[in-house]
Amino acid sequence: MDTMMNRRTLIGAAAAMAAFPVLDGVASAQTSPKTKNAVFVHGLFADGSCWSKVIARLQQEGINCTSVQNPLTSLHEASQAARRAIAAQSGPTVLVGHSFSGMIVSEVGLDPKITALVYVAARAPDAGEDYTALAKNYPAPPATAGIVFNEDWGQLSEKAFLNDFAGDLPPEEARVLYAVQQPFKKSLTTEKTTNAAWRAKPSFYAVSTQDRTINPDLERFMAKRMDAKTIEIDASHLALISQPDAIKNLIMEALAI
Repeated sequence: MDTMMNRRTLIGAAAAMAAFPVLDGVASAQTSPKTKNAVFVHGLFADGSCWSKVIARLQQEGINCTSVQNPLTSLHEASQAARRAIAAQSGPTVLVGHSFSGMIVSEVGLDPKITALVYVAARAPDAGEDYTALAKNYPAPPATAGIVFNEDWGQLSEKAFLNDFAGDLPPEEARVLYAVQQPFKKSLTTEKTTNAAWRAKPSFYAVSTQDRTINPDLERFMAKRMDAKTIEIDASHLALISQPDAIKNLIMEALAI
């Protein structure tokens, strides 16, 4: 009896050990990125360095990353900067945008090199849609009142930046980000996209549930409308800085398709 049980135990153990490499291979295949390039575009009140924490994590996974220094002058010029970055990529690429730059992602994301789109607390209007009118269907976020203009150029006040844009970051870190924000041209906020790439490309969306720059319910609406793979993060508008691991993981999912 004991001999029979020992044999059964050994056979079961051997079978289990033999299965481990197969299961491990399946898991690796599910998480291994098929696309090795990612292009990032930033929104208002920021510059390309806002993606630094996410980029550092993706580089550890062997991903080639490019962050566009986006001119906040016109949608056309911003889109052209993104197109140049995409053209420089060696092959298939995931396009990632935060905040206002979701419009750039939607505008240029039809490029054949782009395999997937990632929106991080980002605008995602339909082609020709008036985003400002869409946003008025929801309560105005507090950051809106903190925009100050010098002639045609706008930026956030320090108070609004710290409280409503980067509210979950340490104040000393938020002040550095405030100092490097780029001013944007007033007319930029009224422009409309001619494309909605999310209608043609697999899309991913990160909703910031504590966002005071874009209404979180508006983010949820846009994510649902594009049928995006959606995650919700307990973060300010700057989840890419306060919770870079969550954003990196979402991008890795986009890279894997």
